[in-house]
Amino acid sequence: MDLRIRDDLALVVGGSDGIGLATAKALAEDGARVTIASRDATALAEVAAANGLDHLPCDATDAASVEALVQTWEKRYQKLDILIMAVGGSHRSAFEALADEQWRQNWEFNILATVRVVRGLLPALRRAGGARVVLFGAAGARMPYAEQIVSNVHKAGHIALVKTLAAELIPEGIRVNAVSPGRTITRLWRNRAATMAKAEGTTPDAILTRFAADIPLGRFGAAEEIADVAAFLASPRSSYVVGQSVAVDGGIGRGLL
Repeated sequence: MDLRIRDDLALVVGGSDGIGLATAKALAEDGARVTIASRDATALAEVAAANGLDHLPCDATDAASVEALVQTWEKRYQKLDILIMAVGGSHRSAFEALADEQWRQNWEFNILATVRVVRGLLPALRRAGGARVVLFGAAGARMPYAEQIVSNVHKAGHIALVKTLAAELIPEGIRVNAVSPGRTITRLWRNRAATMAKAEGTTPDAILTRFAADIPLGRFGAAEEIADVAAFLASPRSSYVVGQSVAVDGGIGRGLL
């Protein structure tokens, strides 16, 4: 399917790894002019060069860094057709073990980073005429995972953020949607499996197999499978989709809402 995004200007924040990078590559393959941004400037430059992408350093949890990104974008491009926010994270822990600082850190990653970036780039999105914004949430927003309370809470709030932003911006022709991935093989999950395996005296593969057993499809998702849905939402092909958080989770979410 031709996504009709050739020569569209796209920015993927959190685009140097995992689902963010897969989304950047999917957009570029369909002809978009893609810039990736992340906080590790060295790794960012290497990934961008390896994949033929432009890059801008940005730590979305730092207001000054976001402002620098916005100013550079304004000077260089003026408009923005596609904004992808692939920044987020979780802290695996039981409720009682979580300190205030861990709640604050996850709030920065999962909510405030998105608020800063979208707010700063709104003028560029408006100039594009018909811009698309795609945010990344998580399946845990609708089906809370054990020992993921801090992520579950913030990702549920993320759905409200998507709905509210979409309602406010659609009169200006800016469509906002989100993708809620389930368990996906990325560096984050591989690191998590390695940590759990060490603590339990088993192997990372055994940990991943155990978690995959909960998924009706019987396996983890690939980053590219998530990215394909994000690219569709970022294109004119999804023109009648507004304010949705689309689950791409192998069937693990069994709720009605």
